Amino acid sequence: MREEFSTRLAQACIKAGIEEHGRGVIIAKRLGVTPKAVSKWLNAESMPRRDKMSELASFLGVDLYWLQFGDESRDASISNVIPVVGVPTDYRSEFPVISSVVAGMWTEAIEPYHLEEIDTYLPTTERVSERSFWLEVKGDSMTSGSGISFPSGTMILVDPEIEPESGKLVVAKLTDVNEATFKQLIIDAGQKFLKPLNPSYPIMPINGNCKIIGVVKDAKLKLF
Repeated sequence: MREEFSTRLAQACIKAGIEEHGRGVIIAKRLGVTPKAVSKWLNAESMPRRDKMSELASFLGVDLYWLQFGDESRDASISNVIPVVGVPTDYRSEFPVISSVVAGMWTEAIEPYHLEEIDTYLPTTERVSERSFWLEVKGDSMTSGSGISFPSGTMILVDPEIEPESGKLVVAKLTDVNEATFKQLIIDAGQKFLKPLNPSYPIMPINGNCKIIGVVKDAKLKLF
């Protein structure tokens, strides 16, 4: 998908008369992003978030749907008609992808983060706080043979403003070493545990040296 988008972006730039040399700087100035971000779009390393995709199509004078999806059922020629792409529900927003979190062991947590350093965003239809962010799951301790499962590569949306309750899926961090993990929070008789969904992994008791970063509200499995 990224490769196809990169090809269409290059075609649109040629149509708009933007030469390859300096292309990234020109687009970056017009859209208010960094040249590094545009370079990633051109090199198929990432894609613009929804608002920037719309601005990019408008700037290049091409069809938004064609630029984003390249639907062959539509007129494949580059046009200056920009349709409104419908939203499946009454709410949709995008949040930054900041790092990976290992499901199975404690790993380094990237915190805090700076929005100006992030160029990858993912959408959600869940109503979450403005401080929410996406993490990529690594490892297999949150996979399950039945019921809900989060295989390696799943993107999880973490909301740090939701009160963690027993049974919730959370990202937790060891406060003294800045390491984090993804588990189910269990509270039993005042004692807190982090439970993996994979029964092959042990339940982990936690105490005052562990902070709940946030509650998981959405998940997406990457297909590319």
